[in-house]
Amino acid sequence: MNFEYLDPSTPRRILGWRSPVLDTDMPIVCYGDRGHPLLLFPTAAADFLENERFFLVKSVEPMIRAGRIRLYSIDSINKYAWMDDSLPVPEQARRQALYQQYIEDEVVPFVRKDGGDATLRLGATGASFGAFHAANTVFRRPDLFDSLIAMSGFYDLAPDYLHGHSDDNCYYNNPVWYLPGLWGDYLEALRHRTKIIIVTGQGAYEAPHESRRLSEILHRKGIPHVLDLWGHDVNHDWPWWREMLPYHADRLY
Repeated sequence: MNFEYLDPSTPRRILGWRSPVLDTDMPIVCYGDRGHPLLLFPTAAADFLENERFFLVKSVEPMIRAGRIRLYSIDSINKYAWMDDSLPVPEQARRQALYQQYIEDEVVPFVRKDGGDATLRLGATGASFGAFHAANTVFRRPDLFDSLIAMSGFYDLAPDYLHGHSDDNCYYNNPVWYLPGLWGDYLEALRHRTKIIIVTGQGAYEAPHESRRLSEILHRKGIPHVLDLWGHDVNHDWPWWREMLPYHADRLY
């Protein structure tokens, strides 16, 4: 194992299993042995170790070592779904739905068992496409997730990925579509028992309008949240995410 990105004494375990839902091997790396569980998504089509390679895990290592958070980083399936242009949109959306089922039915129970508490609610975070997955995961199941730090994200698949198509798999995995119609227990959980932070820069390759649009939807639904717009010098890049994550995680956990 390569520990150059972390202190050698920081607890780090690479685990995983063959997902019955996805029918593929899905690795997971866990950092820390106590504290609030935080699920970490990679960007774009990257793997479960990307956030370690780009020192995002290192940015919150003091919190991990202090026992404030346990970080769980998983693979993306974007390269088999939204980023595989050979697939028709309905199949891409079906695979996205299966990925969410994997998270909800396999990853969450694993993290709860690992933490010794079957009632734990997790946090979720990620940058760029990882922010989309983190937000979608929390908004879909606030009974399983209690907090969100979404960094430099977008929250609408339609402009770049859906190409005019809509079905249930698209609708229920596209936050700007399903959030306006959300009601009942999940809406109440988001209103009263979930902490939400939407943070973005306004510099090169950032899309702050995406975060503002999501914020407006949350406001209309009465869902408290923080919209944190960083400066016009803050670009869509790892050095800024390495500042955003510890800044907000320190305030949540």
